[in-house]
Amino acid sequence: MDFHLRPELQAFETKVREFANREVAPHAAALDREHRFPTDIVKRCAAAGLMGVSIGKEYGGLELGNAGTAILTEELSRACASTGVTLSVHNSLVATPISRFGSSDLKKRYLPRLASGELLGAYALTEPNAGSDAANQSTKAERKGDRFVLNGTKLWITSGEQADLFVVFTRTSLDDPTKKHKGVTAFVVEKKFGGIRAGKKEEKCGLRGSSTTELLLENCEVPLENVLGEVGNGFSIAMDTLDGGRIGIGSQAVGIAQAALDAALDYARKRKQFGKPIGTTQAIQWKLAEMATNIEASRLLVRKAAWQRDRGENCSLAASMAKMMASVMANKAAEDAVQVFGGAGYTTDFPVERFFRDAPITEIYEGTTEVQHLVIAKHLLGTIG
Repeated sequence: MDFHLRPELQAFETKVREFANREVAPHAAALDREHRFPTDIVKRCAAAGLMGVSIGKEYGGLELGNAGTAILTEELSRACASTGVTLSVHNSLVATPISRFGSSDLKKRYLPRLASGELLGAYALTEPNAGSDAANQSTKAERKGDRFVLNGTKLWITSGEQADLFVVFTRTSLDDPTKKHKGVTAFVVEKKFGGIRAGKKEEKCGLRGSSTTELLLENCEVPLENVLGEVGNGFSIAMDTLDGGRIGIGSQAVGIAQAALDAALDYARKRKQFGKPIGTTQAIQWKLAEMATNIEASRLLVRKAAWQRDRGENCSLAASMAKMMASVMANKAAEDAVQVFGGAGYTTDFPVERFFRDAPITEIYEGTTEVQHLVIAKHLLGTIG
């Protein structure tokens, strides 16, 4: 087996790493401290072509697929997890489903503008009673002539306050709520349509530079041509999109963990106790060795899932395995990094406390760790196709 990235992906990885070190990392602590969305950084990402990694070249994108998006998310998250998730959602949860399921008209209207950064995308699936049970949608879309009228509330919308374009999932089988997943439809909704706005902004433990809000739909009128895929086929689109999203969050987890290891290695070389660097002690060495090994294993799982998805293979099992392992690993790596720093790691003087706060969300969004266990087990038992 060849474990090397193809040349264009190697070049892209180098480009993104240099960009993240130069344009993102110096601002990460301030974004976190001030709970500030990385508006200027997103603009620089757009200028560098990073908003269209998963978009075809005919629409102005880089056409680097899920592998490219995984690299992008890991490297940005290594510098700033808030910036990483902003770009991950835009690429994997918005641009990708439009690319995969959108009509020719939707692709022409939106993909070039997403690739250029003119539009920032967000994904609206979760509701107060539809978290892990994503089919339990209560947001409604009623057909009225040549448009649908959307009403309801969505939760935990990444970039909800700043986004210009939303992929929104609603119930269209209003007369038969027992249809559940068969009655869900996906829409591409522009903020300028009106009747769609950000509600409460969440104050979070971590990812403080990423905006997370309610999304309120109040008689939001959406043209028929903005149905994504087919009416009633939204749930399958959501699940397919989440396969890519799980690869993205697995990549984010690897990036956070790599940042924790980088910081711990640097500190272990410089910090002296009992007359010698703490990195010479077996206790610290074992932590560092386990961190590095688990990061590498998680990275390989994530990139295998991305490779499968780019080949058009069913990657649901691989994506769940990658997301589960990487997110659990990231939390352990962040915890161990704090321990390497000792008391200093519990202060804001060093970045490991931020990694420690950023890591937990990777076990929650795009399907909790518990949900990943269920998905993996069902595949193993043959109860999922």
